[in-house]
Amino acid sequence: MLTLYVKTGCPFCRIVLQAGEELGVSFEEKNIASDAIATELIARGGKRQVPYLVDGERGIEMYESKEIVAYLHANYQKS
Repeated sequence: MLTLYVKTGCPFCRIVLQAGEELGVSFEEKNIASDAIATELIARGGKRQVPYLVDGERGIEMYESKEIVAYLHANYQKS
């Protein structure tokens, strides 16, 4: 399961979500507009920065939209 921490109106989050749509990848979206979710994000990654991807199956967690998109393309290509 892929989890993506996002913020409403974030253009970088939109880039990652669009890449996911193109690849047929779905995310559990967690919006940091909620204080509880923001606190959860900081506990995981150390910063209140989005987008933040968590790939629980592969043990991968990362910030930065360009890196996340590259990771998705490398690991979740459509068959």
